[in-house]
Amino acid sequence: MVALTRREFLTTTAASAAAMALSRLGFAAPSEPANGRPNIVFIMADDLGYGDLRCYGSKTIRTPNIDRLASDGVRLTGFYSASPLCTPSRVALLTGRHPLRVGLDRVIGPRDTGIGLPASEITVAELLREAGYATACIGKWHLGHEPRFLPTRRGFDLFYGIPYSNDMTPCVLMKGEATVEDPADQATLTQRYTHEAVNFIRSNRDRPFFLYLAHTFPHVPLAASAGFRGKSRAGLYGDTVEEIDWSTGEILKELVRLGLKKQTLVVFTSDNGPWLVKGKDAGTTGGLKGGKATAFEGGVRVPCIASWLAKIRPGGKTDDPAVLTDWFTTVLEIAGAKPPVDRVIDGQDIRGPLYGTGRRAHAPLVFSMNGKIQAIRSGPWKLKVPYEGGAAWMGKDGQAPHGLLLFNLANDPGETKNVASANPAVVAQLQEQLDAFQAGLHAQ
Repeated sequence: MVALTRREFLTTTAASAAAMALSRLGFAAPSEPANGRPNIVFIMADDLGYGDLRCYGSKTIRTPNIDRLASDGVRLTGFYSASPLCTPSRVALLTGRHPLRVGLDRVIGPRDTGIGLPASEITVAELLREAGYATACIGKWHLGHEPRFLPTRRGFDLFYGIPYSNDMTPCVLMKGEATVEDPADQATLTQRYTHEAVNFIRSNRDRPFFLYLAHTFPHVPLAASAGFRGKSRAGLYGDTVEEIDWSTGEILKELVRLGLKKQTLVVFTSDNGPWLVKGKDAGTTGGLKGGKATAFEGGVRVPCIASWLAKIRPGGKTDDPAVLTDWFTTVLEIAGAKPPVDRVIDGQDIRGPLYGTGRRAHAPLVFSMNGKIQAIRSGPWKLKVPYEGGAAWMGKDGQAPHGLLLFNLANDPGETKNVASANPAVVAQLQEQLDAFQAGLHAQ
């Protein structure tokens, strides 16, 4: 008898495997309503800065729907992407693993053939689908554009969106594995993503669902529909964010209309900080240093809001450091599924900070870019390793070389004062943790 790989097994025996798994967990079959398991809506903006939402301090961009989501739930004020770049941040979310473990720690595009999320990786969508969830990826994918890398091969029942960033050509709109528009009309993308998202929710109201809505904007080139263009006090950038806020409101209204709000976890965040080199077409960091393509706080600290009326108290805030990989583990725990046990999972369960009942397990946050570790945060301390300087597209902070830097983020979130020389023991401890992380990569 020929042994099947995990992916072949899932493909050829999906129905029976799902039924057995659900039976062991005490869940109903996928075709029956399963009221005990929450729906999950994960909304990710692209290049949205830490200071670009009203509930995170913006004075120029109106975000009433996202603000309402925050008032209904909890704001994570110490939340991070695993990387200051687009592709690796998505790797972290969908696999729960540091991008360096996956070997996908840089931006990929249409000229990268044979490169995408490795088949050996298991996505949160695959695990949720095994557990009876309907799954949809709407928006930007950016984990490989060839058919074998597309969302429909990685656990998603439905894909509607663009395969990579909107500044890459050709920028096509896809449905499933077929191109339906070339080039994509970017001005109407947010509107159409929202329509598809609402239809997906409506079509799956009687079963648990996982909606991953990864907006194209506010990544450049910026575009907004006629109803939003020219309406923001923050220029075209603000227009795109206000349209994303409208989109969020439409999804929330549909959940209310269908009576699903209480049983749905809704998360809103960004993949990395703003692309500062774009000037007026870039967002703001809320006073944090650096931006996209840097491991300073402005490049990796992002807004994150979570609302789930059944479990999360309204109006909460937590400064507990957390990272995108954590959502992989947390979502699976909430859904009654389990992460794989045959590999290192970096994500931690953050239900404690979300519910106000505990803290995230102490595990350092490691930030990398283009195959190199850039920084580590542990407690209030952040160590930024020596940097030789970057390419012009990264912006001023990304180009500037520097030596070893240590910041105490508890009293210096803007990273204005290097305290490495005054704290040699802290530097040594963080370096030891980095060495241990690096050794784990080599062992893998």
